[in-house]
Amino acid sequence: MTQQVPSTEPELAGVRNFRDVGGLPTVDGRRVRHGVLFRSGHLAHATEEDAAFLASLGLHTIFDFRNAADQKLEGPDVELPGVRNVNLPLSDPADGAEFWKMVRDGDLDQLRAILADGKGAARMTASYRTMVKHRTAEHSRVLHALADDSVPALMHCAAGKDRAGVSVAVTLLALGVEREAIVADYLESGAKHRRYKVRRGGNAATAYTPEVMELLDPLFDARAEYLQAAFASIEETWGDVDTYLTQGLEFAPEARERLRERLLD
Repeated sequence: MTQQVPSTEPELAGVRNFRDVGGLPTVDGRRVRHGVLFRSGHLAHATEEDAAFLASLGLHTIFDFRNAADQKLEGPDVELPGVRNVNLPLSDPADGAEFWKMVRDGDLDQLRAILADGKGAARMTASYRTMVKHRTAEHSRVLHALADDSVPALMHCAAGKDRAGVSVAVTLLALGVEREAIVADYLESGAKHRRYKVRRGGNAATAYTPEVMELLDPLFDARAEYLQAAFASIEETWGDVDTYLTQGLEFAPEARERLRERLLD
């Protein structure tokens, strides 16, 4: 019988998808240091116990990648003493507001029209490409902040999967983490206990039927093809990761080395 190793992951009541990114291997044999880079879903519903745990991490900066529509829906992050909060939307202020209204309140025919026949997955793939290609200023700001003084840091969006997922992946690319390890960490966001809880209008019998949940699944699942689309966008636009960092993000080799010294063992 295989002995179960107890999980060291905290059980947070009001914060989903929290984890330490530490331990991931780099291509040159180093590892991401534990306790310097965390990721999660939003912190708006953190309980007092959750907040006490988060405060114990000694965070310097929390990067919130949500837009105005997200913050209106979920609320602001819980305040943590001594922590700098940086709101850096990786989507437009009301991006997809009508789309998400249909996701939450639309009837089955509407959902079929916007999500069926691969449309949901195609939307996700396109959004990952857009975040890499058109949000270079934001990703540059994050990397420079981490290289200069902003660790330990927590990155989050609403679910901690897409916008935070891309930002964590960009950071890990800059650190030289193995591509397979970046994808594996990203895929952890697809675990059932980590996934964002979509709140649908109507009663449970009609709002959460098997067909509805199947239609919604591509939006809330973590799929390797989504992150691979972001990687492909880097290569198609800049040729390779080094050029993406130096030209696309204006993140010089000297800054990259500072980042590696701060975040790697």
